[in-house]
Amino acid sequence: MNKIGFNVLAWSAEMSENLLPVLDRLKKIGYDGAEFFIGGSPEESFKMIGNHCADIGLEVTAVTVMGPEQNPISPDTKIRAAASEQLKWVIDRANDLNAQVLCGPFHSAFTVFASREPIEDEYNWSAEVLNGVADYAKDAGVLLTPEALNRFECYLCNTMQQLSYLLKKVNHSNVQAMFDTHHANIEEKKLGDAIKFIAPQLGHFHISENDRGTPGSGHVNFDETFKALADVNYKGWLTIEGFTRNDPAFANSIGVWRNFSEPWDMAEKGFELIKGMGEKYGL
Repeated sequence: MNKIGFNVLAWSAEMSENLLPVLDRLKKIGYDGAEFFIGGSPEESFKMIGNHCADIGLEVTAVTVMGPEQNPISPDTKIRAAASEQLKWVIDRANDLNAQVLCGPFHSAFTVFASREPIEDEYNWSAEVLNGVADYAKDAGVLLTPEALNRFECYLCNTMQQLSYLLKKVNHSNVQAMFDTHHANIEEKKLGDAIKFIAPQLGHFHISENDRGTPGSGHVNFDETFKALADVNYKGWLTIEGFTRNDPAFANSIGVWRNFSEPWDMAEKGFELIKGMGEKYGL
C-alpha cells in the first residue's frame, strides 16, 4: 500500500506547538505522514515539528509557494536569483523537518499573471531556476515536485502536458511532477488519461476533492483516479490536501471564503477512502 499523508493546512499554515496534538491524532488514525507549509514561520519551529514527527513515527512531506519578489519566471535576473535563494532556504527548512518531498507551484509565482499565455522564455527561466537548485535539494534528501495549478492560480503550468514540457527542460532526476486531483478536475479532460500521461515523471500525488472538502464527498472520480494509479504502478505518497477557514490569513491568501468540511471529517473519511480504494485496486 502506498504511504498516506495529510496536509495540516486544514488547521494552520504556521509551525507551532498547536500542531502537536493534531499530529498525534493523525498518527492514531493510521497516517504514515504529515505535510507542512514552508513559509514565514520561525526557523527553529521546523526542527521542533520535525523532531516531534520523528518521535511519534510520522514521516514528512512539505509544500511551498513563491511570491512576486521571488518569481522564477520574472524577466528580471535579480528576481530570478532571489527565487533560487528562496528555494534553497525552503529546502533547508524541509531538511529541518526531515521532509522527503517538497511540492507546490514553485515553478512560478502564485497568482501572478502576465495577461497573456506563457512564453518560451518563461519555461526556460523556470527550468534554469529549478535545475539550479536540484542538486542542492538532492543533497538534502528532498525530492522536488512542482505542481500544475488551475488557470485561476497560475498560467505557466495548468496541465500535465505543460508540466511535462517544463520538466523535460529541467532535465534533472530530482525534479519530478506533482498531480493534484482538485486542479486536474478543472484542467484535464480525463483524470485517468492525465495520470497515465505524466506517469514516467510522477513523484507526488494529492488526493483533493473538487471543492477542497472531504475526499469522496464531491464529484472527483476517485475510481478512475485509483485505477490509473494502479495501472501505472505508482508507488509514491497519496496525501490529502483540503482547506478551511481555520487559519484566516492563509485562507484569505488562497481565496477560501467558507468551510467546505471540518478538518477531522476530511482526515477520518479521507483516510477510509484511500484505504478502500487502495484495497480495491491493489495499490
